[in-house]
Amino acid sequence: MGLMRAQNRQGAQHRDGLRTGFKVNGSVDNGGLVEYFFGEDGKECLQHDKFAQFMRDLHDEILKLEFAHYDYKLRGTISAKDFALSMVASADLSQLGRLLDRADELNNAPHLRDMRITFEEFKNFAELRKKLQPFSLALSSFGKVCGVSLSDNMVEIIFHMFDTNRDGNLSSDEFVRVLYKRERDIAQPMEEGVLGFFSCC
Repeated sequence: MGLMRAQNRQGAQHRDGLRTGFKVNGSVDNGGLVEYFFGEDGKECLQHDKFAQFMRDLHDEILKLEFAHYDYKLRGTISAKDFALSMVASADLSQLGRLLDRADELNNAPHLRDMRITFEEFKNFAELRKKLQPFSLALSSFGKVCGVSLSDNMVEIIFHMFDTNRDGNLSSDEFVRVLYKRERDIAQPMEEGVLGFFSCC
């Protein structure tokens, strides 16, 4: 905990581990996550399997929250436009305006306007983002796509967003670049070694 606090400005201000404000006034070290990982007395060892499962569960919860943000009417599905907006959420600012215009055009495309994306499809696409290097290679070599299954609806939306010159061909460089930036932004900060491991926590 001390190592993690030392790595950022806010943490350095609370070197002693005490939280201030709100109704909490105690050591961060006594928080629920530390107890979950290391037991009530803090002396248990954290097993790799337990940590890996925690990270998978955390990733799933973040995806559910993002999906719920777009599914505010609790329909169990999101629109093609909302899916497109989630895809380009971390695009470079220089590209964002054009991509947002493309997302708006989805409302004018009869075959895409009423298309709905389920949470399972949304989750599969998130898996694809995690596998961008093999995906990029598969695009260039026409191989199978990383063992991730995308529905026909999702492929239609992806082509609408990233077929920049409307010739029926995916602009793979731009598609991979936008998704890579999104996945990189989710994973930030990425440091190496022990500090990288703790920042990942």
